[in-house]
Amino acid sequence: MTTSNKALNMAKVKFWTIAVIVFGMAFLFMNFRDWVPYDSADKVAYEISGRWELPAELREVSGISWMDENQIAAIQDEDGIIFIYDLEKKKVIEEIKFGGAGDYEGLATEEDNAYVLESDGTITIIENFEEEDRKVTSYETNFNEKNNMESLWLDLPENQLLVIPKDRDINSDNMKGVYAFSLDEYKLAYKPVMQLNMNDQVLKHFREKKVYNNFRPSDIAIHPKTKEIYMLEGAKPKLLILDKNGVAKKGYSLNKKVFPQPEGITFSPDGELYISSEGKKDGVGTITKLKLLL
Repeated sequence: MTTSNKALNMAKVKFWTIAVIVFGMAFLFMNFRDWVPYDSADKVAYEISGRWELPAELREVSGISWMDENQIAAIQDEDGIIFIYDLEKKKVIEEIKFGGAGDYEGLATEEDNAYVLESDGTITIIENFEEEDRKVTSYETNFNEKNNMESLWLDLPENQLLVIPKDRDINSDNMKGVYAFSLDEYKLAYKPVMQLNMNDQVLKHFREKKVYNNFRPSDIAIHPKTKEIYMLEGAKPKLLILDKNGVAKKGYSLNKKVFPQPEGITFSPDGELYISSEGKKDGVGTITKLKLLL
């Protein structure tokens, strides 16, 4: 074999070695990027002004709702129980049973009534929920387990509940709609009141192999003063802020040490923000009061 042929063969070997390495790295990135933190995403800055460790029965806290100055209502995802947690006393002061075992994810309360969302889209209304003669009524919607429903907000001005799929939407993988459940007609509107584009530039740091996983809402709340819409994601902790018209403004990653799996969000009437997080492994569920430094 001549020297020139040897050199050519060596060049081919080097070329294919580099090609295999590049292809391998690309393969690993595409298939295991879910394990990589979003280092390029903005980290939201905040001040913590209160933090509460929840009892064992709320380790998997899945939804919270503001009640009054010292109390927050909470649910966990297995039992049909509303827990009233007193922030001042730092303990659960009441347990209100409204149903059997299920997958309860979203909670909203207002005066005498409570509203609960299950992962299959079922909405349960508990009238006079703190009284012994409470009335419990459940309504099926167009959603099911594939949509994986977790987010619930009571829109009082419009007398409706707002929900958004965590996983696939009914109509498109590229969009996730915020849908309204009328509290006058007790049914879900087919068309969403607003839509979140999974390809929105705000979500550019959160790209996933399946586009509908770019943002997976675990809860939703509307700021009482600015009317901005706040959405959480629990699996890979994130916070998304949209303007009152549903236009995405900013997406932030959240510190997993503080919020291992944030599943609930609510505001006090004066705009104080509370986020609940499940406890991971041997951790405990928490409620954190914080001020965003935006």
